[in-house]
Amino acid sequence: MSIVVTGATGALGRLVVEELLKQVPAERVAVVVRSEEKAADLAARGVEVRVADYDLPETLAGAFHSGDRVLLISGNEVGRRVPQHLAVIAAAQTAGVAQLAYTGILGGPEADFDLAAEHKVTEQAILDSGLPHTFLRNGWYHENYTGHLGTVLEHGAVVGSAGAGRIASAARADYAAAAAAVLTGEGHLNRVYELSGDSAWSLAEYAAEVAAQTGRQVAYSEVPAEAHLSILTGAGVPEGFAAILVDVDAAISRGRLAHTGGDLSRLIGRPTTPVAHAIASALA
Repeated sequence: MSIVVTGATGALGRLVVEELLKQVPAERVAVVVRSEEKAADLAARGVEVRVADYDLPETLAGAFHSGDRVLLISGNEVGRRVPQHLAVIAAAQTAGVAQLAYTGILGGPEADFDLAAEHKVTEQAILDSGLPHTFLRNGWYHENYTGHLGTVLEHGAVVGSAGAGRIASAARADYAAAAAAVLTGEGHLNRVYELSGDSAWSLAEYAAEVAAQTGRQVAYSEVPAEAHLSILTGAGVPEGFAAILVDVDAAISRGRLAHTGGDLSRLIGRPTTPVAHAIASALA
């Protein structure tokens, strides 16, 4: 039996693998990747590399073995994820895996914004498969914001259309630790975890924290949704994805990403990383 991580060379996947290697021998860990070359460093550490492509279902035939514990990290190609995920679920079902954990989105069926649609279809497909499962409904990552600090400092503004809505984000590493916990621990089968940070913050508070840490003038600039869309597309964001981001800000304004239920900190056995720490790390 192996613990298998799909999408293991991505930003979240690599962190999950690192967490697993702290807890179990490398020979118990396997990764499913599109590029064997990108996983060469993991192979050198004793991790089994299984090459497969979400878009080529036939390649998934040997990706999983009976009794494996599998983490399906959701694909990053919005609009293509349903067939990709269905291919993985079918392969896992055929193999008879012991657990299929899935990284969905905070709120699950109750999430009423466009980015959640593919996650909801995937969760239902997993339920329909009858596989023992664990739903890891991830909230927002700090890195969704700290990854753009250069632009924020350049313009002296955090631009959005989320109003005073609050965001209970956590570090990507926090979510990775939670995934490792459910893959290595017991009592997680057929469970749902709503994962989010211990505290929520508004974009105005985020801007104030950036200003405090940098000594620069930074403020939150609230704009109408239409203007927000124009700003994003003008910055080179594809229109379809820009529309999704604007829709997420609308969801934030409705409180959809403000949940602070504590599932994440309980799973990882420590408080979640504060956003102020993430800002400091990004500025270092």
